[in-house]
Amino acid sequence: MARVSNRTFWWHYLCACLVLFCALGVPRAVQAQTWPSKPITLVLILAPGTGMDVIVRSYAERLSQALGRPVVVENKPGGSGLVAVNAVLGAPADGHTFLVATSGVFAINQTVFRKLTYDPLADFVPVSLYLKSPFILVVRPTLPVQSVSELVAYAKAHDGQLSYSSPGAATAPQLAVEMMKSHYNLDITHVPYKSTPQSVTDIVAGTVDLAFAEAGASFELIKSGKLRPLAVSSLTRLTSFNSIAPFAEVSDASDFEAVSWHVMAARADTPRPILQRMSDEMRRAVNSPELRERMVSFGLIPLDPPSIEDTQSYIRAEAGKWGTLVKRIGAAGTQ
Repeated sequence: MARVSNRTFWWHYLCACLVLFCALGVPRAVQAQTWPSKPITLVLILAPGTGMDVIVRSYAERLSQALGRPVVVENKPGGSGLVAVNAVLGAPADGHTFLVATSGVFAINQTVFRKLTYDPLADFVPVSLYLKSPFILVVRPTLPVQSVSELVAYAKAHDGQLSYSSPGAATAPQLAVEMMKSHYNLDITHVPYKSTPQSVTDIVAGTVDLAFAEAGASFELIKSGKLRPLAVSSLTRLTSFNSIAPFAEVSDASDFEAVSWHVMAARADTPRPILQRMSDEMRRAVNSPELRERMVSFGLIPLDPPSIEDTQSYIRAEAGKWGTLVKRIGAAGTQ
């Protein structure tokens, strides 16, 4: 009797497992095969009209053609990206809602915020890392320096007298200057602004002395002689401004790289086949010559998107780098 009872138990156990598989596994497999079944929404952390917005709308058209469904761009700026993040986390994990964010959301916020409502790599899967956004070290034309070495020497000779601007505390442009300050042990006062245009305009006006400014926001001012460029924060030169050398090339900080980047991500529990399909389609879209040329025109560096796993490794490394710096300057847990 005991043997019959034992066999009956295992029979019911296997039936229960089969029912569970049918209830959970099969629908997700079918879901992946029929994806997309409705319009796809790309939720951006920045406002309409920004460089990110223009680039995203450009590849959204290509994705729509490839996937056979409308791809809608929805701007949700605010809260250091939290408005957009919460919108995506509140949507179903069915591959019809994606987040488009920067390094702030995925590599800086977790150290700056005392209590973050999301875990960048536990709650999201990065589908496509498709560009880097570098900064140009610029100074007011009346500052008597022509190179990085001269700036460092001048700052040391005028300890605590220079100032730099940024579009806000704990933003990537501010941290780029702090990285330079940390390397050379410089004392330069931070003057935060509410936007990039304001922060750059006040360098032209002579209100502040320098900044690592967004490339797209400073190109025309550099061309007109209203800003003097000293270096670019990426490890490679900008195609659209090839005369500006990388900071790492013109200083003794050979590994210096302080860039933002754009990444498309989805909820972590989105079916893997959907994530891989979108990753493949994004690679095709952003590698089109027309889109790469548009990125370059904005002072951005196009990337051939790495695999999902390589992107996760890159984000972990970036989070470690920026997190260490945020702690060093006393900005950890300040928001």
